[in-house]
Amino acid sequence: MSVDNSTLNNKPVAVKRPLWRSIVAVSWSFVGIRKNSEFQEDLAHITPLHVLGVGLVAGLLFVIGLIVLVNLVVAK
Repeated sequence: MSVDNSTLNNKPVAVKRPLWRSIVAVSWSFVGIRKNSEFQEDLAHITPLHVLGVGLVAGLLFVIGLIVLVNLVVAK
């Protein structure tokens, strides 16, 4: 059995992580700082559905965190 060298790639396979990229993109959006080149790269790799889902979860966590913080401050 022989192995064809043209089918073997020595390049590492890039693992796509659109959910992680969406989390990072939404996090940077909350801060308001993002490089244009990274923004363009995000547009090519993530889907609007991922951004919407992560944005809703992040917004919900932010609001819950604020409610907990206010309750801790008021309770004292």
